[in-house]
Amino acid sequence: MERSSGILMPISALPSPYGIGSLGREAGEFADFLAMAKQSWWQILPAGPTSIGDSPYQSQSAYAGNPWFIDLGLLEQDGLLDKGDAESLFWGDDPSKIRYDLLYQNRPKLLYKAASRGLSRDAGEVEAFREREGKWLSDYALFMALKKHFGMKSWQKWPDEDLRMRRPDALAKAKKELAEDVDYYAYIQFLFFRQWEAFRAEVHEKGIRLMGDMALYVAMDSADVWAAPENFLLDERNTPVKVAGVPPDQFTDDGQLWGNPLYDYEHMAEDGFCWMLDRIRGASRLYDAIRIDHFRGLESYWAVPYGEDTAKNGTWVKGPGMALVQKIKDSFPDIRFIAEDLGYPTPEVAVLLKASGFPGMKVLEFSFDSRDPGSLPHTFEKNCVCYSGTHDNDTLKGWLEHADPADVHLAQRYLGLNQEEGFVRGILRGGMSSQADLFIAQIQDWLGLGHEARMNTPGTLSGNWQWRIMPGQLTKRLAEEIAEMTNIYGRDPAW
Repeated sequence: MERSSGILMPISALPSPYGIGSLGREAGEFADFLAMAKQSWWQILPAGPTSIGDSPYQSQSAYAGNPWFIDLGLLEQDGLLDKGDAESLFWGDDPSKIRYDLLYQNRPKLLYKAASRGLSRDAGEVEAFREREGKWLSDYALFMALKKHFGMKSWQKWPDEDLRMRRPDALAKAKKELAEDVDYYAYIQFLFFRQWEAFRAEVHEKGIRLMGDMALYVAMDSADVWAAPENFLLDERNTPVKVAGVPPDQFTDDGQLWGNPLYDYEHMAEDGFCWMLDRIRGASRLYDAIRIDHFRGLESYWAVPYGEDTAKNGTWVKGPGMALVQKIKDSFPDIRFIAEDLGYPTPEVAVLLKASGFPGMKVLEFSFDSRDPGSLPHTFEKNCVCYSGTHDNDTLKGWLEHADPADVHLAQRYLGLNQEEGFVRGILRGGMSSQADLFIAQIQDWLGLGHEARMNTPGTLSGNWQWRIMPGQLTKRLAEEIAEMTNIYGRDPAW
């Protein structure tokens, strides 16, 4: 990866008048800002549909796009909505926060109206889309139609065992009886991908590439597990045997119990990990680079017996390691991969990372640990991605206010932080000047925002994924300031 820099800005956090960021005009304006700031990369969070908890890392599909990201203004221009339809609904009284309850209440009303107009009009294009997308779209559309039929319950709680277990006669009957909803969910994906392809083309025209996150695990309540249970560690009734998490550490006595079903890697290996490669192929349609979240789980993963209340009683189990990584490298030579190798570093994970050739990650907020000065930025290898912080970290301003004073003092001495420049700007300068090939900063850090702008606090169940940027915050002056620092530290390559 060439020396460059980028900004982490979730699609959801873009400004818009309709409750959440989307793929319309404001997305293009942010790409303009990135180009003016001489940035090469726009990193976003997973773009799949969210469910309970609103986390993009717990999606109903590893392939589908988030319907909330479909731009309502573009639907109006396309004749699928009437002028004023979106304005007539209440999206919340604080444009800096996403009200997911209002999205779930109001967005479907508009999307059903769009589908009622577009399904027949776009029939030929939709049919071609459904044929092109094949099995994942067929499974997803039926899965969502069944969820709606059963009051949006998790598929494990559907009262019809034949549908839970995907018995062919029951599936055929459901497809016929729920055909209208199946068509609706397929059409919404058609709209999403049509807008995404236009969005990606516009971003590319401005010299920006897209980097997206791919969570290692998929949600239990997803079309992926329901449609292909043989790829997961489930019992004869498709109930998990063990689930994912991470063990206790200095931050939490109970560890983190994620609850995702674990993969049956032995079964996957029999056909050359085709399911996993198909999933990456789907992500490659959206992104130019893919950050593999929880990469260390490919070397060893924490397996917790199903039904446990905490992650304490798990065990480490060997993952597929280089057997899968090599398949990924061979199958996608044109995609750039980044390994999120944070948490529980071991010599074995370091060996796998080096063998993969993927750049790992360094987070500045973790680098100034006064108890471990061996992680300071001058120790970063060239083949890595340096972050000011990730979506799971506080903003730099929040970190400066809440971190151990000894850590802040170390950062101050190491980087020469001073009031005239500002401590946050000084830390960003430290990331820009590091020898890491790529430096990514959260947009909140360039804006100098505090703890109130934090995107996610791991281990908490409410108040996450809600932050949004306000109109007018991205100024020409800020773009020029970022561009100047980018040029000074040689991170403005042509591509």
